[in-house]
Order: sequence, then structure tokens, then C-alpha cells
Amino acid sequence: MKKSRTFPALVVEEDGAGGFTRRVKERKIDELPPGEVLVRVQYSSLNFKDALSASGQRGVTRQYPHTPGIDAAGVVEESAVENFRPGEQVIVTGRDLGQNTSGGFGRYIRVPSGWVVPLPAGLSVREAMILGTAGFTAAQCVQKIIEHGVAPTDGEVLVSGASGGVGSLSVALLALEGYRVTAATGKIHEKKFLEKIGAGRVIGREEVIDTGDRPLLARRWAAAVDTVGGVILSTVIRQTAYRGIVAACGNAAGAELALTVYPFILRGVTLAGVDSAACPDELRRSVWDRLAGGWKLGCLEEIATEVTLDGLDEQIGRILRGEVRGRVIVRLGD
Repeated sequence: MKKSRTFPALVVEEDGAGGFTRRVKERKIDELPPGEVLVRVQYSSLNFKDALSASGQRGVTRQYPHTPGIDAAGVVEESAVENFRPGEQVIVTGRDLGQNTSGGFGRYIRVPSGWVVPLPAGLSVREAMILGTAGFTAAQCVQKIIEHGVAPTDGEVLVSGASGGVGSLSVALLALEGYRVTAATGKIHEKKFLEKIGAGRVIGREEVIDTGDRPLLARRWAAAVDTVGGVILSTVIRQTAYRGIVAACGNAAGAELALTVYPFILRGVTLAGVDSAACPDELRRSVWDRLAGGWKLGCLEEIATEVTLDGLDEQIGRILRGEVRGRVIVRLGD
């Protein structure tokens, strides 16, 4: 009998006492779920959802042991379909990867061919993972603002949670398009970092928190990218100018939204939700092509911190505590 190949992976397991442990251990390729494409992962990245999965959050991952990692980029090792051939560089993000399907924090993944996107010319696998789901989400948010008709001359565009992954990449992409970006952050000590990647102004998050019951607030933003939700999203919507748009993509600060309808029916504000996990394939490929072309960022290295699997556990703790700046990428290959 042929011996199954093994590979290193971060494995999260129940400890028998109601808790969870995570450690790097050897897994067998034969243990991977069915799928048409086997990918040798060279880089992955750390997202907040990964940290939840790595902590035993059943709303993200139902069964353990499990290997998280909703992002992966690498090389096709084996393929049962003609449109992907061994040796081809590819990206897999979202879908069910890293949630209930063994994810990118392992040296190999096996997935359905419909989840796989060819790495576009102009991006390396490393750059693709500095972007990852965060960059893919940020790009969709910026695209919503542009398609809504908000021009750089219309006023300031706010980005909340600006020092995080989606936030920092939103700042950089908006600046690339010529918008005047105001970055709101709970890490005001990251002011220089945010200015370096394109923020025209940096403010503390307390400046976009209004817990009062006024249905409308003074107009401040032509548009906004909100990555945190909760009272910040409520405040930003009430501060958005006539016929502005708020692209919302996160809920770290809360999933509840305390609002009246007045921002929508008196100011014509649009609240645009942005989803990345189940994004249609045609849109997914076009966004990646744009990130590799006209939206290729020159500040990616400023945003990235690289670790190996052995350094990942520490970064999971840091992202759960809100201490991570920009993006953490995970090197699995040579």
C-alpha cells in the first residue's frame, strides 16, 4: 500500500475540558476533503475569521480537529480538470475554505475547481496573500463607491478600522483613486503608517461614535468604508452627505444597527453590504485582475508582516486583542 504523504499544518483540537488547543503537526494528504484540485500552498494570511476558527468558534467552524485559513495561494499539484494544470499558480479565497474545509494554514489544500482562481499576471503569490480576503473586500468597497458616482471632488471619504487589514487596504486604494481619505482608528499611534499609505487625515475612532438618539447628524462624509459595524456604522450613516454611500463589510464592534430610516429617505444615503466569501466567480476574477493591474499597490510591503506556521499562534492572539496592524501573511513554502 502506498504511504500517504504528510505535510505541516496548524491543527486546532478540542482539549476535552471545553477548551481548544492549537499546534503545528503533521497531517496526511489523504485526510484532505474531496475536490478536483490539490494545491501546494506557498502563502496564506491571517484574518479575524481565522482567529475565531482557531479559538473554537462554532459559528465559523462546526467540527474539530480543524486547520483554519480562509486564504491560500500556491501551485497546483494535482488536477482532475482541464482548466487547471499542475504547476499553475492559483489563488483560493473565501467559499468554505478554512471554515469547514481544511484551510490555508496547511502546506496543502484540496478544493473544488470552482473555488480556484488563476493568479493574475502582475501579482506574485506573496502579494496575492498580502491582499487576500482583506484586499479583495477592500477593492469591492472602493468599487461600490466609484460605481455609485462619488467623485474625489465631492468631499472626504471615511475609512473606519483603518489600521486593520481591510481598513488599511481601503485607505491605500482610495488614495490611489485620488480620494481625500480620513482614516478613523483606535490606534492613533499608527498615524504615520496611515499617512504613509495614503490617509490625508487621521482621527481617533471616538470622533465617529455618537450614542445619542438624533436621527441625523452634521454631514461629514461623501462616502465611507466601514469595517467594524455597531455604533460606528450607525454614526457614519447619520453623518453621510446627501446621496452618499457607505460600504459595510465588518461587525467587530457589533452586529446591531440602531438607526431610523431618515438617513435613507431624507438624504438618500445608500448602505451597501459587501460580501467576499460567496462572491460570484465572474466578479471575483475581475476584482483580482484589477488588483493586479490598475489597482496594483506600491505600499504592500508597508502593510505586511510575515510569519511562518511556528509564529502564527502568537499572531492569532494579537489579532483577537486588536493589536495587529495591516496584514499578517503566513509563509508555508520555501
